[in-house]
Amino acid sequence: MNVSTEWKTVQLPDQSDMRIFVARPPGAKMPTLGVLVLQEAFGVNAHIRDVTQRIAALGYVAAAPELYHRTCPGFESGYEDMQNVRPHMQAVTEAGLEMDLRAAHGLLANDPQVGKEYIAAVGFCMGGRAAFLANAILPLVGAVSYYGGRIADQLLSRASDQHGPLLLFWGGQDTHVEPAQHYAVVNALRQAGKIFTDVEFSDAEHGFFCDARKSYSPAAARESWALMTAFLERLPEAGE
Repeated sequence: MNVSTEWKTVQLPDQSDMRIFVARPPGAKMPTLGVLVLQEAFGVNAHIRDVTQRIAALGYVAAAPELYHRTCPGFESGYEDMQNVRPHMQAVTEAGLEMDLRAAHGLLANDPQVGKEYIAAVGFCMGGRAAFLANAILPLVGAVSYYGGRIADQLLSRASDQHGPLLLFWGGQDTHVEPAQHYAVVNALRQAGKIFTDVEFSDAEHGFFCDARKSYSPAAARESWALMTAFLERLPEAGE
């Protein structure tokens, strides 16, 4: 399927400008699902743009906001360059992230191809945490979190606020998001009575989905993609 892409810019209430990478399929059914694609710590780089286009190829309108727009618009980094990444990642505040998520959601909600109440989120690493937050503050129909870091540290109180069902992926060999954090998230969701699916790939490391990282696991990436696409397909359609 041919996918078209473009960069759009939105202005936020704090007067900052945020670029959003948008990918859409031709002739998608209307209204179709809008999907927020939320970046790793390394920016809206070639991998995240590729994932955004792959999601659009499923028939959805996908949008990846640049979450470092306040400190370094257009930021992209290699996967071994944490020294360059860390200052931008640490500058992301929960209040600023909420503002960014609302703005990106608004872009999709006003897209003529997207149902206004038919939007989901998919995020990776810091984007996995952002997807969890987005599902708490926005009327999403569902969210997918890949190895979401610091949810257990910062966002457990948001478990009871989750709107749509969640699909959670974790790596059993992840040294960044250890099992205790994974289990804390799951237990909080269970206690809150939320709908979720919890998947651990016991032999996978952090970042297993990204084929540009040393930790890439082809088997876990392939299986998680199949589960994610099935999850998106079964979300309630617009108007249901």
